[in-house]
Amino acid sequence: MADETLEMFRLGYAAHRQGRLAEAEAVYQAVLRRSPDTPDALHLLGLVRLQQGQPQEAAELIGRAVGLNPRAPAMRVNLGNALSAAGRPAEALEALDAALALGAPPGVQRLRGDALQALGRWADALSAYDAAIAEQPGDPVLQFNRANQLRYLRRIDDAIGGYGAALALDPDFAVAHHNRAVCRLLAGDWTQGLAEYEWRKACPEFTDPRYRLAPELKGGEDLAGRRLFVFAELFLGDVIQMSRYLALATAKGAKVTLAAPVALHRLLSSLDADVELLAADAQPEAFDYICPLMSLPLAFGTTPQAAPSPAPYLSAEPDRAARWTERIGGEGFRIGVCWQGSTAAYALPMQRSFPLAALAPIAAQPGVRLISLQKHDGLDQLAGRPAGMAVETLGDDFDAGPDAFLDTAAAMAACDLVITADTAVAHLAGALGAPTWIGLPFVPDWRWGLQGGATPWYPSVRLFRQDRAGDWEAVIGQMAAEIARLQGGPNA
Repeated sequence: MADETLEMFRLGYAAHRQGRLAEAEAVYQAVLRRSPDTPDALHLLGLVRLQQGQPQEAAELIGRAVGLNPRAPAMRVNLGNALSAAGRPAEALEALDAALALGAPPGVQRLRGDALQALGRWADALSAYDAAIAEQPGDPVLQFNRANQLRYLRRIDDAIGGYGAALALDPDFAVAHHNRAVCRLLAGDWTQGLAEYEWRKACPEFTDPRYRLAPELKGGEDLAGRRLFVFAELFLGDVIQMSRYLALATAKGAKVTLAAPVALHRLLSSLDADVELLAADAQPEAFDYICPLMSLPLAFGTTPQAAPSPAPYLSAEPDRAARWTERIGGEGFRIGVCWQGSTAAYALPMQRSFPLAALAPIAAQPGVRLISLQKHDGLDQLAGRPAGMAVETLGDDFDAGPDAFLDTAAAMAACDLVITADTAVAHLAGALGAPTWIGLPFVPDWRWGLQGGATPWYPSVRLFRQDRAGDWEAVIGQMAAEIARLQGGPNA
C-alpha cells in the first residue's frame, strides 16, 4: 500500500475497533477503489458486512481476501465464521480445518463444533467442543454446546451432567436449565423435570408478557368457583395434548378461559368441558389464577405413572365424519398417513419426519389403502413416490377452511389405523382415541420417553422407535410386519 492509502486503512481500522462500522466501511471501500486487490481491506470489509448481518456478502468478500492471501489463518477463521452464519456449514468446516492446518489461534474448535453440529455430525462436534473446553474451561456456553451433542447422541444421563457443568459456571443460564429439564423428562424424571421446565419462561424464545402475570396456578389450590386463565404455548400439537387438563380443572369447579389459536377453536369446542375460548394473544379482564399451557402438567402433579389419560377427550363432528366415511368408503384396510412435520428451523434438528417412500412396504401389503392426511409441507413427495406405490389423496377441499384439523379428525374416524410421524396429527389422533402408530426418531420428544411401545398420554397409541439414528427402514419394517400379522398374512 502507498503511504497515503496505508494511513487511510489505519483510520478505518481504528474506527472499526471502536464500533463505528459505517465510517470503517467507507474507508475500506475507498481503499479498495484505489487498490481493488488489497486482501486486508477485503477481509475487514467482509467483517463489517458480517457485523451488519449480511453473511453471504461477508463470505464473498473474505473469500476473495483468502484467495489473495491463502496463508493467513485469521482470514480463514473469519471466512468459516461468515459461511456458518450464511448457513453453509460444510464450506465453513473446510475453511476452519484449513485455518487449523495453518496454525490458527485458539477459538477455532468452537467454530468447528458449531459447523459440525449444523451438519448433524454430533460425535465429531462433541470432540471439537471438548477441544474448545480444554482451551476455555470456564466458558458455560461451551459446556452447554457439549451437552447438546450428548443429548443428540442419546447419552441422556451424560447430557444432564453436561448441562449441570454449564450451570455450575452460570447458575442463571436459563436455556441450560430448559434443556436439562427436557432431558430429565425424557429419562422419566417428571418430578424434577417439570419443575425445572419452568425455566423456559426466562429463555429468549419465550417472550409472552403474560408469563409475568399473577397469581400463577401452582397446584393444590381450591379451584371451586375460581376463574382460571390458561394461555397457549408452543405449537398446535401442544395445545391439543394439554387441552385435556382443562376438563380436569372444570371438574374441580374452575371456570376456565383458554387463549389459543383461533384455528383450533372449533376442534376444541368438542372438549367435554365448559371452556371459554379467546384468541391466542388475548386475556380476560379478570381471573383468579393464570397458568401457561405447558405448566398444567406441573400444577396437576403429573408423573409417568399418573398422567391424565381421559382419551378420547376430543371428537370429530358427526356430520363431517359421516361425509368423509362415505367419501373414503369401507373397502380394504384403511390407513391414514402423515409423514412430514414442520420444516421450520426449530423442527429440523429433531429429525421427526420420515419420507413418504419409506411407507412402501406397508402400501405393498394386500388390501392396504394408504390415505394421505398430510397438509402443506411434504406434499411434494407424492409426485416422487416409488412406482406402484398407491397413496390416496382427499382433494383440495380437505381442511381447506379457516379451522384446523376438522376434516383430518373426520377422516381419522373413517380409517382403521393412523400411522404418523411425531406431529400435531399424532396428538390429534391420540386425543380422538383413534388407533395410532407413531414412528419416533432415535432421540424422541420428551413426551414419549426413551423406551416402550405404550404412552401414558394416549391409550390408543403405539410407539415404534428407531434403534439407530436415521433408520426409518427398520421402523416401517416393524410396522409392516405387524400389519401382516394383524391381517393374518404370510408373515403372521
